[in-house]
Amino acid sequence: MIDRLEKEVDMLERHLQVLKMVIENEPIGIVKMSNETGYPHHKVRYSLRVLEEENLIEPSSQGAIKTERTAEFVDELDDKLDDIIDKLDGMKIEDVAEVEG
Repeated sequence: MIDRLEKEVDMLERHLQVLKMVIENEPIGIVKMSNETGYPHHKVRYSLRVLEEENLIEPSSQGAIKTERTAEFVDELDDKLDDIIDKLDGMKIEDVAEVEG
């Protein structure tokens, strides 16, 4: 159960790293992103596809570029991540004695 969550968090981290590279280096292609991140081409391609489906990037003849929605997403990202962190903190089982008893 937790392993699946950890894999999802790792994938989200990769998507956000790819998005950050697009924002900072647009237009940018798969090969350059793969070389700079160390992620295989197929993983970068998948992240780009996910980001495009979310309308956060779009393809161009020179590589991926950001969209009008990108800035809004980035502005809201920290608050959303903080909410998720709070939710995860609330899931912790603080007192093991209660579980054992």
